[in-house]
Amino acid sequence: MVVRRVWSAGLAALCVAAFTAGVAGAQPLVGVTGSSSSVPVVPGPPAVTHAEAAEYAENNPGAVPPQTNDFSCVLSPENPRPVVLAHGTDSNSYSDFAALTPLLAASGRCVFAVNYGLAAGAESYGTGEIRVSAAQFGEFVERVRAETGATEVDVVGYSQGAVVTRYYINKLGGAQVVDRWVGVASPSYGGTFYGLATAIAALPGATDFLEGEFSVALAEQIQGSVLLTELNAPSDTVPGVQYTTIGTRFDEVIQPADNVALRGEGAVNLVVQDLCPQNRTGHFNMVYDEFTLQLIRHALDPDRVALGTCTRVALGTGIPEVVRQANF
Repeated sequence: MVVRRVWSAGLAALCVAAFTAGVAGAQPLVGVTGSSSSVPVVPGPPAVTHAEAAEYAENNPGAVPPQTNDFSCVLSPENPRPVVLAHGTDSNSYSDFAALTPLLAASGRCVFAVNYGLAAGAESYGTGEIRVSAAQFGEFVERVRAETGATEVDVVGYSQGAVVTRYYINKLGGAQVVDRWVGVASPSYGGTFYGLATAIAALPGATDFLEGEFSVALAEQIQGSVLLTELNAPSDTVPGVQYTTIGTRFDEVIQPADNVALRGEGAVNLVVQDLCPQNRTGHFNMVYDEFTLQLIRHALDPDRVALGTCTRVALGTGIPEVVRQANF
C-alpha cells in the first residue's frame, strides 16, 4: 500500500510515499470497466532497491520486470504452474517486482504480471476500486492460462496486490484455478496508520475526503472498511487454496502489524522477525529484502526452496530513498 502524497503531520513521519507509473508501451486489457489495466511488455533490468525500481519505472513507462510476461515460456513437470504477480497501491509491476522476477525465473518458473486499477484521471496504477481491479487480475489470469496451457497458477500479491488477488480468489471464483497464494505485507485486516487513518475515517464525509485526496483503493485498505469486511466474511480463506502471509513487525503502513495475518483455516502466517530477529525490514523494503524474497520463493515451493540466510537489516532501510525519489 503506497500513497502518492506524504500525509502532513503524523502521517508524514511514517514516510508514506508514491511511485508514479506510466502507461505507454503496454498492452491494454479489455472487458472490465471502472478503471483500466494493461500488460507491460518492455523488458527492464533487475533492480536492487525499491527507489531504484520506482525511478526506472517513472522514466520508462510500460516497463515489465525482468524475465516477465514471456507468453512463449514453457511450463515443466517440475514447475507446472505459472506465477502471477500483483503490485501495490500507486505503483506498478516493475516498481514492485524488479528484484523478485529474476529469482523466480532462475528457479524455472514462468512469471507474469499485470498493471491494474488505473482510476480515471489518475497517473498511476493501483488507485481504482479494488473489486474492479480483482476482476482485471482475473481476466489476466485467464489469458495466462490460455496461452501457457496451465490448469492452475500460483499468485504473489504485494501490499494492495494481496487484497486484490485474495478478492479474486475468495469472491470471484479464482479458487478454482489458484493453488498457492502468497501475500507480502498484506493489509488483510487493513492499516490504521498508527490510529490516524481510522480517526479520520470516523469523521463525517471522511470517505469522500480520502477517495478525493488519495484514491478509492487506499480508502478500501483502512481497517474496518466495507471492502475488507466483505472480503473477510464469513472467513478470510476458502477451501482449495494454500494461503501464506509474510509480514514484518516493523510495517510502516499496516498497524497493528498483526493485521497482516489471516485467521482462516489452513493459513500459514510468517513473520520475518520470527525467522530472522535482526532483520528489521519494513513495508516498503520487503520486496527488495533478500531474506523476504527467499521467503516468497520458499512459500511457493516449500519442499525445494529452503529459508534464506539471516543477516542484519537496519530499521528504516530503504525509506529515505523512497521518499526522496517520490518527492524530489
